[in-house]
Amino acid sequence: MNSLPFRNPDLLMEERIDDLVSRLTLAEKMALIQHNAPAVPRLGIPPFTYSSDDLHGVSRNGRATVFPQVIGLAATWNTTLIKQIASAIGDEARAKHHAAARLNDPTIRPEALTTWAPNVNIYRDPRWGRGQETWGEDPCLTGEMSAAFVGGLQGDHPIYLKVAASVKHFAVHSGPEAVRHTMNLHPSARDLRDTYLPVFKKLVQEARVEGVMAAYNLLYDQPCCANDWLLHTLLRQEWGFNGHVVSDCGGITDFHTRQKITSDAAESVALALKNHCDLPCDSAADAIPEAFKRGMLDEIDINRALSRILRARFRVGEFDPPAKVPYASIPLSVVGSRKHRALAYKAAAQSIVLLKNRHNFLPLSDKTRSILIVGPTAASVDVLLGNYYGFNEHMTTLVEGIGASAPLGVRVDYRPGAILHAARVNPNEWSETLAAEVDVVIACMGLAPQMEGEEGDAILSPANGDRTDLRLPANQVAYLKSLAASGTPIVLVLSGGSPLILSEVEDLVDAILYLWYPGQEGGKAAADALFGRLNPSGRLPITFPASMNDLPPFDDYSMTGRTYRYSLAEPAFPFGFGLSYTRFSYFQPQPAPIQVASGDAFCFQVQVKNTGERDGREIVQVYLQDELASAPVPHWKLVAFRSVALKAGQGKTLRFQILPEAMQFINEKGEPQLEPGAFRLHIGGCSPSNKVQGYEDGALAIHFILVV
Repeated sequence: MNSLPFRNPDLLMEERIDDLVSRLTLAEKMALIQHNAPAVPRLGIPPFTYSSDDLHGVSRNGRATVFPQVIGLAATWNTTLIKQIASAIGDEARAKHHAAARLNDPTIRPEALTTWAPNVNIYRDPRWGRGQETWGEDPCLTGEMSAAFVGGLQGDHPIYLKVAASVKHFAVHSGPEAVRHTMNLHPSARDLRDTYLPVFKKLVQEARVEGVMAAYNLLYDQPCCANDWLLHTLLRQEWGFNGHVVSDCGGITDFHTRQKITSDAAESVALALKNHCDLPCDSAADAIPEAFKRGMLDEIDINRALSRILRARFRVGEFDPPAKVPYASIPLSVVGSRKHRALAYKAAAQSIVLLKNRHNFLPLSDKTRSILIVGPTAASVDVLLGNYYGFNEHMTTLVEGIGASAPLGVRVDYRPGAILHAARVNPNEWSETLAAEVDVVIACMGLAPQMEGEEGDAILSPANGDRTDLRLPANQVAYLKSLAASGTPIVLVLSGGSPLILSEVEDLVDAILYLWYPGQEGGKAAADALFGRLNPSGRLPITFPASMNDLPPFDDYSMTGRTYRYSLAEPAFPFGFGLSYTRFSYFQPQPAPIQVASGDAFCFQVQVKNTGERDGREIVQVYLQDELASAPVPHWKLVAFRSVALKAGQGKTLRFQILPEAMQFINEKGEPQLEPGAFRLHIGGCSPSNKVQGYEDGALAIHFILVV
């Protein structure tokens, strides 16, 4: 059996796939087109699962390293770190897969070597509960970070993939969760090509992602899971994609149960396969034989879909001797290893965003001798996790991290004080009395996954996982006010996967740290930030609005008025914002060219210097403004960024190159257009905003003219 051509690694992959398909019976072929593919014993083919959602760690398969939720990873703005994390996730998936396979127990299905990650949908509206698993609101940041993630997952081997990544959800998908199965979206050609598609294109053409997951919704009257223009004309013909397309789970059944465009499962699965959705994650796959019997599918359709999904199995080396596959020998000891825990800590540390630090209250003074920890998230494991997570024995909550890290001689007390979303059960637990007797109160509050998430997951959400109000829950606000009445300084430590409107409480507290859902090392990282063992360097990957009134209707997919790129409203905390315990200054070491010829890149240098007294990490951000465009364009758009560690007093010169593609705009027909005109660059530690005045020592502005 090992001598069969499909098992010969020296043959071209296409030859091997064709050989395997030719040896399968029609019934076997149809059975293999599902996300939990059965074994084919006569050919020695084991069962194979395509389904895993390893967004920030191996999920739903027991023990794994739990990294920060994706929106927290995005807040690091560190592509090198993201690639390392994704590589670690791939190592753990590989190790668990092979360890389970070696048991040869038919009741244990090995960990998938294809994973439905990353989620690159643009976080266009902060109410979207599932935005926590995205990389934020900006196409440039999302593209660079998710490309690094795919690179880490899939590895650098010229033949084999460590794990086959599948980018999702294709396309134009970001809530509301309650209507995600029936939304029929008609974005403008400009918004489609300017906002919703660029990251998918980048991951297909540059990161060479192996899979694409189609979205639930309809796009231009066709369901995304059976959209010939989206899945064939655009994805394969225009972009050159040669991997496989998987449906979102249950998305094909939606055709006949919710969208009413087919009459039954056989019609639905036939429509999907005919229109280039190759792998149904759907019970409708069971109806493939019926669809064939009724003449809605032929063997050419089945062979095409099967060949595409088998390609992923060949690329992860399933049919090759383990000695040939470089990732097959990864030991189970990597799962939750000390090295991966250190990486999880590094990610949690770099994701923390310091939103406020009145009079440099943080880090806590050496004179601090008593601390009271309060709040509903202080002892919560839930707030470490986010959604799609694993577990291990090293989960450090906030109260554990702070309590263990407090310097010798510091008294630490703890009271829950409040619960997440309702009035206290015991209003007389003495926390307000204790607050008046300590040097500082650390209030751990915000959101938990029960309050935001995917449809049906967030049981405390009033909107199927989405949020209807971005303010801190009223009971938490009331409790903070009662604490503030003590007169004791308060540090507000927030968790969550989405923006919070903090206008009711911002003036009550001396400092605010935003942790996101920080993963297993979140408590340790938070404590180190509080006590000054680390310097916060996270930057917001999504705008924190000042008011709900600044948001367009949630179900409106026009980008007008949305995100920092198109909104005119002054935010509470702008995109890219984050404070530090030190300061950074920017200098231009040599003049940049004034004129650039059309089609040439614009090259310039910037020197950034740590002018404070503490070591720190600056996120250097470059924004472009087209001042004379003949069509509507973003007010500003991120075109480059760099995460730079600098010791106190250290400077570094950075070189940037703005390619012609970044100077283009998308016209009303959805076409890229490059025209002569005046451009302005903003280089600093945040997007341009009045909010950051006084926090930066001179962000740079560079003007240049693009000429014919």
